Amino acid sequence: MKVQRWRGAVWVDADLPWLVAAGRREDGSTDDFYAALETDGKTARTRYNAGNADALKSATHTTHLLPAREDHVRYRAEAGVRFVRRLRTTVLTLSRATLRDGQEHTVDFDTFTVGLQVRADDGHETYLAVRITGSVPPNLTTLILRNVPGCEADGWYPEYALPERDLLPAEQAWSNLMDPREAARVLDTEP
Repeated sequence: MKVQRWRGAVWVDADLPWLVAAGRREDGSTDDFYAALETDGKTARTRYNAGNADALKSATHTTHLLPAREDHVRYRAEAGVRFVRRLRTTVLTLSRATLRDGQEHTVDFDTFTVGLQVRADDGHETYLAVRITGSVPPNLTTLILRNVPGCEADGWYPEYALPERDLLPAEQAWSNLMDPREAARVLDTEP
């Protein structure tokens, strides 16, 4: 991989690219990325051959650069954090959109769809419905409902229909009352 003077070695594992080494290209210098990578590979080969009866025949050895179990664990943890952040942003964006026009707004994720709809007539409570369609991982419903602004965590009620239609197959719906002050704050906050 090349970016201006920077170089990188990339390993692709199950369609997931890993940057396993990086440095600057300084042709002719001992600090050159390619020279340093070759030296590191030769040193690793020597170390491997010293500790193993089955000596490597290659000029270099680079398995120490490849992602280990802890790298995969960290990647999954970071992916979880990225997903939660995306979900929070999505729920806030959907809340803002439906507060503006009262229509249902949806976003598709890989295996499910989330939709929100607010009904707020003058002088009446602000009713909010959340619908989730598709394959839902464990605890996802709780995570979505917990991130809807202005709704009490223990105020969610399962629904058998949405305001203007029945539920579809593989669809669940929940309703709650939204605090009007929080609804106003959401509307005043631009993305």
